[in-house]
Amino acid sequence: MLARLTQAGEEVATTAVNVDEQLSGLLAAVHARHLPEDQVQPYAELIERIEFLAGFLILPWDVESSGAFHQKKAAKIRVGTMDLKIACISLVHDATLLTRNMVDFSRIPGLRVENWLD
Repeated sequence: MLARLTQAGEEVATTAVNVDEQLSGLLAAVHARHLPEDQVQPYAELIERIEFLAGFLILPWDVESSGAFHQKKAAKIRVGTMDLKIACISLVHDATLLTRNMVDFSRIPGLRVENWLD
């Protein structure tokens, strides 16, 4: 998929929520290990992920995204909170969301969604 992204010739971005999810999981792996020598690999993975994410534009969770989130919640869109936040960021920034989770994201009106993995 990374090769396809670079060949697409368009700006590639991720969202603040995606960054949160990825780094939170890696930080939890670091903190779950109490011996310094057991933290070597989790820290290496954390640094690798930060360096990878640094190559992307990171779309923010901002006032507009929050407003879109509350509108979708009021409309009773049945999608998990984090996925709905990602969708709202994508909507506000007029971005196409690339995901394997077509079932949930296709429930959100107006969201452009594509699956480049299957």
